[in-house]
Amino acid sequence: MELNELNQKLKETRDELLGILTALSEEQLSKRKEPNSWNISQVCQHLSKTEELYAIALKKGLQSEEDSFIERTPQWDFLIDRSNKIEAPDIAKPGDEIFEVKEIIEQLTHSRERLSEVLNRVEDPSLLSRRHFVHPVFKEMLLIEWVRSLYLHEQRHLRQIIEIIEGM
Repeated sequence: MELNELNQKLKETRDELLGILTALSEEQLSKRKEPNSWNISQVCQHLSKTEELYAIALKKGLQSEEDSFIERTPQWDFLIDRSNKIEAPDIAKPGDEIFEVKEIIEQLTHSRERLSEVLNRVEDPSLLSRRHFVHPVFKEMLLIEWVRSLYLHEQRHLRQIIEIIEGM
């Protein structure tokens, strides 16, 4: 999948997320599916934190001068399947604060701008397929796979948000 196509997937997924968020009340943002699970506000905090961390990882990976020869593709089915529980690294976990829709959208917009800044500075998009960085779950991954995993990660959590809403 090329960078342009991935950017389109990122945009479509984010547009869907924002469409859902703008229809929610403050009370709905604080609802949880289960007592110890994240509420919608926390899911969105996690998404913006993760996106900022991805921007940093991509930036670091692009600073490498060496080509990578990673041939394995991560198991995306694992990421997409919500029955697979994946514990977020501490650095990407949300706080307990409940944000208003406007604040959540600002956080998501800011994190997307940070990601876009990194991706827009890539003069040769083929570098994303030739450089890697270590992912906390999937280990060594080509940078293009980082970008792919970001929209899949957001789709995973979009489904989580829909599950929370449907359970209200």
